[in-house]
Amino acid sequence: MVLLHVLFEHAVGYALLALKEVEEISLLLPQVEECVLNLGKFHNIVRLVAFCPFSSSQVALENANAVSEGVVHEDLRLLLETHLPAKKKKVLLGVGDPKIGAAIQEELGYNCQTGGVIAEILRGVRLHFHNLVKGLTDLSACKAQLGLGHSYSRAKVKFNVNRVDNMIIQSISLLDQLDKDINTFSMRVREWYGYHFPELVKIINDNATYCRLAQFIGNRRELNEEKLEKLEELTMDGAKAKAILDASRSSMGMDISAIDLINIESFSSRVVSLSEYRQSLHTYLRSKMSQVAPSLSALIGEAVGARLIAHAGSLTNLAKYPASTVQILGAEKALFRALKTRGNTPKYGLIFHSTFIGRAAAKNKGRISRYLANKCSIASRIDCFSEVPTSVFGEKLREQVEERLSFYETGEIPRKNLDVMKEAMVQAEEAAAEITRKLEKQEKKRLKKEKKRLAAMALASSENSSTPEECEETSEKPKKKKKQKSQEVPQENGMEDPSVSFSKPKKKKSFSKEELVSSDLEETAGNVSLPKRKKSFPKEEPVSDLEESGNKSVPKKKRKLSKEETLSSGPEEPAVAKNSGSKKKKKLRKLSQQD
Repeated sequence: MVLLHVLFEHAVGYALLALKEVEEISLLLPQVEECVLNLGKFHNIVRLVAFCPFSSSQVALENANAVSEGVVHEDLRLLLETHLPAKKKKVLLGVGDPKIGAAIQEELGYNCQTGGVIAEILRGVRLHFHNLVKGLTDLSACKAQLGLGHSYSRAKVKFNVNRVDNMIIQSISLLDQLDKDINTFSMRVREWYGYHFPELVKIINDNATYCRLAQFIGNRRELNEEKLEKLEELTMDGAKAKAILDASRSSMGMDISAIDLINIESFSSRVVSLSEYRQSLHTYLRSKMSQVAPSLSALIGEAVGARLIAHAGSLTNLAKYPASTVQILGAEKALFRALKTRGNTPKYGLIFHSTFIGRAAAKNKGRISRYLANKCSIASRIDCFSEVPTSVFGEKLREQVEERLSFYETGEIPRKNLDVMKEAMVQAEEAAAEITRKLEKQEKKRLKKEKKRLAAMALASSENSSTPEECEETSEKPKKKKKQKSQEVPQENGMEDPSVSFSKPKKKKSFSKEELVSSDLEETAGNVSLPKRKKSFPKEEPVSDLEESGNKSVPKKKRKLSKEETLSSGPEEPAVAKNSGSKKKKKLRKLSQQD
């Protein structure tokens, strides 16, 4: 009896389920469809054998990519080898995707089945999966599916995030569409304005120039010698301008009303603007091709190279194509028609628009197209997989095609491919070194600008932070001057300034004014000498007593005495002590006279 197992891939892991009553299930499909909706009946049919959860979202993404590509992942291999029976001939594995089924059958040897009853069973498993696995809820399963779907889609489009060949595909498609539209609109302008001035069609062949002239001339009866210079500017040919002027005087066209002329002129202006936009778009396409595929554009031209990329889907796809596919790319209908009718296959497709095939003789067109397709395939691979894009290889390949074309015409033997590629490698290395040098210079300039900008920002921030400090300093300076002045005033007058308040760290004995005056009189009357006063004070008094004396509440006279004595007591400055003593004597005499 063959055992039927079903493999189910979910966002949380792989599940392997075994089916009961295989023969009945295979015979009664309508009953299976009914049992799928009922959980109880579905449990009687399906039994969970093994469940292998994914350890992380990255592992889930890897397994999803492997399943989509038809590759057996190591996790899936381990699950099947562990939980399926050893006798492979008695096992039938049901899978949902035929690609992964073929891969399993090829690598592991298990017979796989898809479709039919397997699809119904998988539908029921998908519906009741959160009930089959313990610990899995419907909400967590939905979250896992959503996260895996987002990461899978992001990984699929990741290759196109920074690829600019998409812009080339859109540009060449728009360019071809614009060519068709401009051609159609120009023919409409020729037909419309030809009723009024039919001779102009034979003189002017270019569509854009015809639309500009129709917009400028308007009514042909108003054309005169004054407008001849402007006509020469538009036609860039004096003979044509003179022919237009002569034809306008003897034209057989019908008269036209002003409102009709206004509509013709407005439509002509739109056609002119479209042609100008077409030129700017062509310039944009050339710049893009020189950045993305410089070798291919140098070999076959920007327009033909862009058409090849657009037809292949991307530059990577074009690089994967063999030269035989590149040769007939764009001629698929003719190829399949020839295969169907057993006729001659086409010799060239899109590369027919290249100048090489047009220059070759009729008998050599197939040869040169095959050779050109070979070189185009090489150039596309170089552009796709080279780190530094350069047009050196494209120019060398173009020289080879030129030499082969001259060989077909004159018989001159061309150079060998090995010699040409050696020269190209040397030049490509030099070009790559120059490009890297330019990039390094640009990076250095950018870093210098960045440093200057950061330095300017730091300077501005430091100036902003220093302005309030400078204001505080300027506001403090006059205060200090005021304090100094207030200290000088009592020194001159011998009296305290009540506005200046001194801190009192320690309580000192306060003297009354009468005692101070009497002591001053006694000192002056007795002619007390300074040395004796020196002896009365201890020598161990530090110089810092000047600051303490400033904080005392005693009069300035006492403070001056102490200062004089402390300064005179220093052994290193005798001259300063004498000068200060003489000054003090004079001040004491003045004070006694005032008293």
